Amino acid sequence: IASIMNRVRDLKNKYRNEDNITDELNCTKISADTTDNSGTVNQIMMTTNNPEDWLCFLLRLEKKGIPQMDVGLLNRLIGRYSQAVTALPAEKHSQDESYARILVRFAELKALQDPEEARDQFHLARLNCKKFAFVHVAFAQFELSQGNVKKCKQLLQKAVECSAVPLEMLETALQNFHSQKNQLLSDEEK
Repeated sequence: IASIMNRVRDLKNKYRNEDNITDELNCTKISADTTDNSGTVNQIMMTTNNPEDWLCFLLRLEKKGIPQMDVGLLNRLIGRYSQAVTALPAEKHSQDESYARILVRFAELKALQDPEEARDQFHLARLNCKKFAFVHVAFAQFELSQGNVKKCKQLLQKAVECSAVPLEMLETALQNFHSQKNQLLSDEEK
């Protein structure tokens, strides 16, 4: 029993150290809580509470696995993205690209669980961050993946009409749509 307990303690220490080394904010040890990163979240919310810090934290959290393969990670990410969206008022951050990226990624993660909730999140992102072409393209890509070809085309056309930038991204997405490609933008084009 003693040897098993020592092994468990060693494993806990190992994972605690690995999580703390990849600190979510400033490459310094922020929190001893390595399972839910609440120390980092609290620090972000109490200090800067800006989209850039949230996005940095969330992207580092995503690097811990593949959400499509790990339901636990997916649920944690959705919870953290939800926290970020709640903590960042749209009226203050709607012109911020990091905020728009948070909204889009949150919707993409929700799409893995519940397409209807994802659609609502994409709609929210589009309403709040109209000027970013990638927001419209992500929503259009979602609709295309759901088999809603007409809705996909409408979203891309409306993005052009509302002068979302960069226009080149929208033109490329429309070209790929008309070429009947499954991806509106390739990884290089993104």
